[in-house]
Amino acid sequence: MQLVARSHSGPRISTSQAPQLHAMRLITTLLIAALTVFGVWSFVDAETFLFGPTPAGYEWWWPKEISTFGEGADHLFVFISILILIFFLLTMGLLTFFVFKYSAKRQDRAVFSHGSHKLEMLWTAVPAVLLLVIAFAQMSTWASMKFASAFEGEEVFAEVFASQFDWRFRYPGADGRFGTTDDIETAYDLVVPEGKKLVFNLRSQDVLHSFFIPKLRFKQDAVPGMTIPVWFEIDPEELAEEADNSFDIICAELCGWGHYKMSGRLTVLSESEFDDWIDEQTALKYSNGTEVQ
Repeated sequence: MQLVARSHSGPRISTSQAPQLHAMRLITTLLIAALTVFGVWSFVDAETFLFGPTPAGYEWWWPKEISTFGEGADHLFVFISILILIFFLLTMGLLTFFVFKYSAKRQDRAVFSHGSHKLEMLWTAVPAVLLLVIAFAQMSTWASMKFASAFEGEEVFAEVFASQFDWRFRYPGADGRFGTTDDIETAYDLVVPEGKKLVFNLRSQDVLHSFFIPKLRFKQDAVPGMTIPVWFEIDPEELAEEADNSFDIICAELCGWGHYKMSGRLTVLSESEFDDWIDEQTALKYSNGTEVQ
C-alpha cells in the first residue's frame, strides 16, 4: 500500500515522489548558484573566460589607455562595474535563497498578498539615487570628451568618412583648406602627431557607424546626414611606455554584412615625423607614385 501524506486543505504528495522533488529543488538551486559564480569568474578572470590568451597589451577587457581623457573614462568604467558586481551578487544571492526556500512543497493554503508599498518605494528609490550618483560622477569626464568647449578655437585637423565597409581620412594640403586639389586622403590608416589636441569632423556616407579607438577610450557614432566634431589628444608620456605606435580602429556599430572587416590603424608619430609623412604623401600625390625631382 502506498503511503500518502496530506492535510485537510492541501494537495496530495506521494511519499515516493518526495525525494525526486527534493532533488529537483536542490539541482535548480545549485544551477542558479553556479550561474552566479560563473558570472563573477568571467568578470575578474577574462583570460580564462575567453578560453584563450588575452590580446597583447590588454588588461581585463581594455588595453592600457594613452589619451589625456582616458584615465577619467577608466575610473568611470571601474566605478560602474563595481556597482554592477555588487548588485549582481545581491540579486543572484536573493534569487538563490528564494528559489530554495519557496520551492518546497507546502500543505497550508495560499495567502493572497497585494505586495508592499514600502518595498516598492525602496526598489524605485535606490536605482534612482544610484543613477543620480553616476550622472554627477561622469559630468566632468563627459564634458572633457564631448563638449565643444573642450576643443573650442582649435582648427580641424582631418575629416573622417565612414562607409560600408571602410574608413577614409582626409587631411588639408599646404593651403590648409579641405576640398581642394592638394588634399591628402588615406584609406584605413589614420596618421597623427603626438602631444597635440586634434579635432576631426566625423561623417557617414551611408548607414550608422561608430568610430572607436580602444587605446584612446574614444568612441563616437557616425550618423548619416550629420557632421560631428570630435577630438582627442595623445599623452606623450603614456605613449613612450608603448612598444608600438600603431593601434586598432574599429567600427563598434553593426553596419552590415561586412562589418567584421571594417577596421583600420591609428599610427602616432612625432611632429617632425608627421611633417615628413605629409611631405611624402604630397609628393606621391603629384608624382603618381614616382619620385619628384
